[in-house]
Amino acid sequence: MMIVSFLASGQGSNFLATAKKIQSGYIKAKIGILVSDNDAPALRKAESIGVKSFRVNPKDYGSKADFEDEMIALFGHCKTDLIVAAGYMRILSPRFVKAFENRIINIHPSLLPAFPGRDAVKQAIEYGVKITGCTTHFIDEGTDTGPIIMQAAVTVLPNDTASTLAKKIHAKEHKILPESIKLFCEGRLKINGRDVIIS
Repeated sequence: MMIVSFLASGQGSNFLATAKKIQSGYIKAKIGILVSDNDAPALRKAESIGVKSFRVNPKDYGSKADFEDEMIALFGHCKTDLIVAAGYMRILSPRFVKAFENRIINIHPSLLPAFPGRDAVKQAIEYGVKITGCTTHFIDEGTDTGPIIMQAAVTVLPNDTASTLAKKIHAKEHKILPESIKLFCEGRLKINGRDVIIS
């Protein structure tokens, strides 16, 4: 059975939604660990459902390489098969990505390739789009540029703010992220160039 671990920097709602699907048996996998780069609420959510968690503060390390080496060691120690970046706000180095090549899945609050990077919901509001959404994708060496697994659309209403739109997007994220993890753990995702083929 595959071991799924998590990276999170914030509230941890996507982590929790996915972890509960694993614990219920809907996703045939085991939970490894959760790693956060700060004292995030995600750590408390992990503790509340019995998931081992670690705070790895980059300020405690002499270089980004040392910081990432600690994370690589933690994920390696629990024999992680898949890392889920569930609201992780740091760019992973090419070296880290290579260590887990095609084994890191990210959730992003836009219909990529539109609005990559930070503040995607705010970018969508400011641009005036009528439809946005969320995307799961494999992480590569770029910023939100990896092969796309699943997407879900959300209608932007005239009275939407960044806050109200984010809530609607989060609801979709909590559906497509667990589904993407389920497909991975069932061996049903195959990467062919930029295309992710679902069998």
